[in-house]
Amino acid sequence: MQGNWTNATLTPLERSVEFGQKLTLTDAEAAAYEKQRIAAGNMDRRDGGAEADVARAYNDVFYDRGTQLERVDGYKRSSLIVDPPDGRIPPFTPEAKKRIEQARAESRRHPADRPQDLSPQERCIFSARAGPPMLAAMYNNNYQIVQTPAYVMIFVEEIHDIRIIPLDVRPHLPSNIRKWVGDSIGHWEGDALVVDTTNFTSKTRFRGTGENLHVIERFTRISPDTILYRFTIDDPSTFTKAWTAESTFVAISDKLYEYSCHEGNYAMVDVLRGARLEEKAAEEAAKKGSSER
Repeated sequence: MQGNWTNATLTPLERSVEFGQKLTLTDAEAAAYEKQRIAAGNMDRRDGGAEADVARAYNDVFYDRGTQLERVDGYKRSSLIVDPPDGRIPPFTPEAKKRIEQARAESRRHPADRPQDLSPQERCIFSARAGPPMLAAMYNNNYQIVQTPAYVMIFVEEIHDIRIIPLDVRPHLPSNIRKWVGDSIGHWEGDALVVDTTNFTSKTRFRGTGENLHVIERFTRISPDTILYRFTIDDPSTFTKAWTAESTFVAISDKLYEYSCHEGNYAMVDVLRGARLEEKAAEEAAKKGSSER
């Protein structure tokens, strides 16, 4: 598994409803879908007005979403999710719906009162790329894997997270000990590295999950330059059934560089300052409206 890898891809986690049950696409379908996704994600577009333009943030040159759909066994994939067959995340349980709505309501009441109200990624605590599961996003979809007989280390370029996975037979941490990216323990099943992760915090919230999230990952070196990555999400308190996805990690010769998140995180101060200014403007508008009445 050792080497530098990227999992950048145009294939979305969930399948577009237009493809129904079709996991694989024809060459023509794939070419059209790739063109559509590249155009939709182009941050150099100037349509939609000034507000939409500002919301696109960086110029397109700073993004790295990949240039093609996933190729697995030569077939072009319409979604990373392979189970359920419709390529969609299963519905939330009633318990999860209630928990998520409460979290959203709290976020609306206190969107930026303090740093703790912002997401862990905004606070440079950990990256969504680190997982588990490890999914590609807009940029920095690069990883370095170092393998020894006793451990596998996965270094994630964004926010320079590191997962250190022991390969000996050991139990998970006690349930009262929680970690941002969970407690990962690995073992070999033939040529596949299987990693079992539990003990997440209630703030990790992958796609709405809670602290009962259980992730099982399989890394299989299917060619000199490709790792097939398969993961299963099992959280009965969040989803009505477990679900599974696949993606590929492709070998790269590029180096990974330090992602100095905290050193350049002026956004934290600016976000909180901006929230105070918005609150002040709202108060002044309310006062003006009251006096006019």
